[in-house]
Amino acid sequence: MKKKATHSPEIKAIIFDVGNVLVHWDPRLAYAPLFKDRNEELDYFLSEICNLEWHTQHDLGIPFPDNIRLLQKQHPHYAEMIGVYESEWDNMFGDIIQGSVELLHQLGAMKYPLFALTNFAADRFADFRDSHEFMALFQDVIISGTEKITKPDPRIYQILLDRVDIPAQHMFFIDDRMENLIAAQKFGIHTHLFTDAENLKSDMIDRGILTH
Repeated sequence: MKKKATHSPEIKAIIFDVGNVLVHWDPRLAYAPLFKDRNEELDYFLSEICNLEWHTQHDLGIPFPDNIRLLQKQHPHYAEMIGVYESEWDNMFGDIIQGSVELLHQLGAMKYPLFALTNFAADRFADFRDSHEFMALFQDVIISGTEKITKPDPRIYQILLDRVDIPAQHMFFIDDRMENLIAAQKFGIHTHLFTDAENLKSDMIDRGILTH
């Protein structure tokens, strides 16, 4: 008789980041067609103007129109390109990361409590959730834009602990940014730096979360 899969005695809840763990996200996907062959200018635009630091304001709960309008005033030469950051938002998402989503389904079938902790604009999350079926597997999602706190701020991990109500030492958190994992580790949360689904699966097997 095939042995039934059992949970790791140590890990009792799995927490996933979303962007670049479950689905590819990169503003370049939306902007590359607009800049066509102007690669150097595109690099400049995404590193110096519509960069991650500016984008993070959305993740902190600043509405898209307000954040865009301020940047347009600062860089009027690029006002049109800045303006399409909102209209082209959906095109910044690429394909799902198939291996990660398969692992998510496998963990759900094993009845692990599943949660997401994501830096995400609050006013864009509902559309994203509704267009990606795997999001229904999560019991709860902590959204930075709703909380107005982003990873790696320690306060968002405390919100996670309060919402999940499972001791930190029994949580396993997957994220693609080391600074977010370091912050989680300070609470005693087990972590994995995501590079690809195969490495994640191997780590889960080593920890006893999965058997195969």
